[in-house]
Amino acid sequence: MTGAEHAADLVVIGGGMGGVAATLAAARLGAKVVLVEELDWLGGQLTSQAVPPDEYPWIEYLAASQSYASLRETIRAYYRRHMPLTDAARMRVRLNPGQGNVSSLCHEPWIAVKAIDELLAPHMAAGCVTVLRKHRTLKVETDGDRIRAVHVHDIEGGLTRVLSAPFFIDATEIGDLLEMAGVEHVFGAEAQSQTLELHALPEADPFDQQAITWCLAADYLPGEDHTIDKPAGYERLKTLQLDCWPGPQLSWTLSDFVTHQPRERPLFVGPTDAESLYDLWHARRIAYRRHFTPGSYASDITLANWPQMDYWEKPVVGVAPDLQAAALEESRQLSLAFFYWMQTDAPRHDGGQGYAGLRLRGDVLGTTDGLAKQAYYREGRRIQAEFTVLEQHIGVAARPGKEGAERFADSVGIGAYRIDLHPSTRGRNTVDIDSYPFQIPLGALLPVRVDNLLPACKNLGTTRITNGAYREHATEWSIGEAAGTLAAFSLARKIPPRAVRADDVLLGDFQRTLEGQGVLLAWPSFGALTPTQRVGYQHAAR
Repeated sequence: MTGAEHAADLVVIGGGMGGVAATLAAARLGAKVVLVEELDWLGGQLTSQAVPPDEYPWIEYLAASQSYASLRETIRAYYRRHMPLTDAARMRVRLNPGQGNVSSLCHEPWIAVKAIDELLAPHMAAGCVTVLRKHRTLKVETDGDRIRAVHVHDIEGGLTRVLSAPFFIDATEIGDLLEMAGVEHVFGAEAQSQTLELHALPEADPFDQQAITWCLAADYLPGEDHTIDKPAGYERLKTLQLDCWPGPQLSWTLSDFVTHQPRERPLFVGPTDAESLYDLWHARRIAYRRHFTPGSYASDITLANWPQMDYWEKPVVGVAPDLQAAALEESRQLSLAFFYWMQTDAPRHDGGQGYAGLRLRGDVLGTTDGLAKQAYYREGRRIQAEFTVLEQHIGVAARPGKEGAERFADSVGIGAYRIDLHPSTRGRNTVDIDSYPFQIPLGALLPVRVDNLLPACKNLGTTRITNGAYREHATEWSIGEAAGTLAAFSLARKIPPRAVRADDVLLGDFQRTLEGQGVLLAWPSFGALTPTQRVGYQHAAR
């Protein structure tokens, strides 16, 4: 791309899971796409936020789409081609590089970056995709119910580019484009009187938002001392405690996500390199050293995304930029404080105090400080949509006598995860409840007014409650894939996206287009699943 102005068929703002999926989907159908990302890595929660994929346990044989399965296989293929795996590990069909507990594919974030770049490469070579990394969105031009252009700034080069297109996609982590374009949206918690959801709050509160987490990576070298400098505010953070929590934030004592009873979950309960144990170390381990030839890895590497690092003191969505920046910095300091606590003050599983051998591993996160490039955001702005997914559509307790989630005639994809809300900025405890495997309705992708903007991640038409199920990796990918396909489909027919849902013939054509791209629109008959299968995924991440 040269010059200050550029026209495309589709402009995607945000290079997270949804943004990448949208770009690939549109490019496969012949659209010319510009993908804009503020950071140097694509992949969002999978890479820049450093969170290994939270997935349902059927993912190995029932992926939501062929493209998501391709992403997972490309990650494994990179390990097999380039990493010093043992012969036994290389032969594993379902290689789990880290042997972490939350997924059958826990891996180092930098390798997922390589995989995403590999998937995009053919489309970039063909001139169908242009990726603008390290570009920040400055402003949006609108004309009535349409977006005309988006101005982006090259952070390193200094050039401002004006991107115009018939269609735009918001794949930003907290829905920044929605606000900049004046798209009707909500954030925070809705009132029960509005949604009639069992777990909604009595009164709406936009600043009741889930905690964010600034993740970090670490290995462990017993006998060595890698203690970091004491973080700012450590003495205060050491005694910080939610009123609803059974102990200080910096502690092995947690509030059980479901029952809210005290629960101990220390860093180690046994050998660090055991294949699977229920402790913090094994939860999101991203490198299992026994999968690699001797000497390749000095230690296992784990990814810390733990309750002790949940930052709930201040909201980050819908606040002034200086307040948001302050909250993000406090989140970073909390994560460093917990790491320092583990190194110095934490009770050890084998007696004594502190694991001085814990070492930050920013090299696997693309940073020098050991923390992820970006905070892990669990919620953001959500469009006011033609259709909003409620707890009554997917929640088990909210659907008494039903055998599954609501079946949507306008389904454009599938997902599966618990309704999982972390502690909130108003001091509320977790909401962690069963949900059924669900569909993604097309109506949830359609803003009530703006004609040429689509959401591609957790900014679709959900409530704060159902967002807790739709926000995870595989579902975000499916949302983005549906949005990118919808943009290309509408472009080819010169119609607004909402016209597709309004016409049964067009809707049928669009759904067949999705299926032709390898997208699943419905789950197998829920009644055919065993009781264990029905709820098995619900506890996979715990």
